[in-house]
Amino acid sequence: MADIQSPSTAPRAWWRERMMWLVVGGPATVVLASFVTLGVALKHPDPVIETQQRLSADSAADGPQSAALAPAIAARNHAATGGPASGK
Repeated sequence: MADIQSPSTAPRAWWRERMMWLVVGGPATVVLASFVTLGVALKHPDPVIETQQRLSADSAADGPQSAALAPAIAARNHAATGGPASGK
């Protein structure tokens, strides 16, 4: 029996397979987009914002605005250090 291959079953080149482009194209697009994002981030960095008033947990008694922020500062310090939030 002779080995007969019809044109529809003949192997095709890898770049002519649609499934290959679906498998490789998605991740390649993500890698390309990450390099574009890196380029934009390096070319246009965010400016550093300087604040007039820097608050700490000890300065909570300085005024009404800082007293209002004391619970948020204590919670932030607790989340950052894992220590007690009340300082007791």
